[in-house]
Amino acid sequence: MISDDIGRLIYLVLLAAVILGYFFAQNRQSLGRTMQQASVWVLIFIGAIAVIGLWGDISNSVMPRQSVIAGSNRVEVPRAPDGHYYLVLDVNKTPVRFVVDTGATAVVLRQEDARRVGIFPSDLAYIDQASTANGVVRTARVRLDRVDLGGIVDTGLPAWVSEGEMRESLLGMTYLSRFSKLSIEGGTLVLQR
Repeated sequence: MISDDIGRLIYLVLLAAVILGYFFAQNRQSLGRTMQQASVWVLIFIGAIAVIGLWGDISNSVMPRQSVIAGSNRVEVPRAPDGHYYLVLDVNKTPVRFVVDTGATAVVLRQEDARRVGIFPSDLAYIDQASTANGVVRTARVRLDRVDLGGIVDTGLPAWVSEGEMRESLLGMTYLSRFSKLSIEGGTLVLQR
């Protein structure tokens, strides 16, 4: 330790001793209850320090993030706590969160996401149908002008807008098949062109 650090440490120890001495002198009548309350505050303080120290790990577990490896056209997506893989793509320069669905044939947008990217669901002709886990829904075919995944850009991507309710937009095989590699390695989805 540097001499300045030793001096600061001695100062902090003396300050803590004075504060604790005053604390015990003022509360000697109800020392048991005071110690109990002090213990609770110490545990809260230690818990707060632990949360701050582990925040990076906690936030990655709760909301894992995709990463694009620059120059390699490689995207790595950690599995979310619910077991699915989620990707955020810029569709017409607007970020849209998709659930990766290798069982889906196409890219399917929720109506809310379609509106955000400049497609007006009320103007569409819902003449196609799609079979889903919730039954058959009507869909409307659209074309996405620009889809960007971390610098991997596609133009004119065919997609559908669902007339039914959806929790997330689906990223199906019409987009995923554009990658030369699609694999799951140790809980991480890897896409590479």
